[in-house]
Amino acid sequence: MTDTPIVSLSFFRFARPTARLWALAMMGFARFALPKVPGIGFWKLCGSGTGEGFTPLPNTAVYAILASWPDEMTARTQIESARIYTRYRRRASENWTIFLETTSARGQWSGKTPFHATAKTPKGPLAALTRATIKPAIALNFWRRVPDISRMIGADRNVAFKIGIGEVPLLHQITFSIWPDASAMAGFARENGPHAAAIRAVRDGNWFSEELYARFAILGETGSWGGKSPLDTLDLHL
Repeated sequence: MTDTPIVSLSFFRFARPTARLWALAMMGFARFALPKVPGIGFWKLCGSGTGEGFTPLPNTAVYAILASWPDEMTARTQIESARIYTRYRRRASENWTIFLETTSARGQWSGKTPFHATAKTPKGPLAALTRATIKPAIALNFWRRVPDISRMIGADRNVAFKIGIGEVPLLHQITFSIWPDASAMAGFARENGPHAAAIRAVRDGNWFSEELYARFAILGETGSWGGKSPLDTLDLHL
């Protein structure tokens, strides 16, 4: 296990209506419990979008907890044993956590620098996270472009896993995806099409009041998603 700072991203799926109501309420209540988890650093509670996840319509069945930790052992220990995480797993019909080492990061999140990059060059599979605070006056234009981007991501066979999550519907958007290598990810981002057009519009129109872009090496996982590991399609030996 690595002794460098790492990031965990935990997903929880709630099947029953009562469990979904509980998860929605925890978007408020869990913020009191998470800071008390030993070793936890930066953390965020997130909801998710429908379809491929990159939509403004909420998915009331899926929620996520992102957290930073001083090392992998602390992350694994606390996610396994901390009361707030066990409460989520007890209510969820399925859960999956991925452990990540930040290889590059730029920008801020809520005015902070949440991830500490190792400056290593990731070889092989990697994860990418983008997070933006959308200016309210621009939100409609932003969400008009998202359906086309969502369809492209869903059709891209290189993507092992993809989801859109966020803290505040419509205004805070996080995309998380896993790719077989850096070239596959860069090819999707830069080729002509809706995604490339959206990037140009963002830069030209100054759409975001805050942005963060990060890449990660994949250290490991626990649990399942959709009845299997999302990493099964990748050549990983974790």
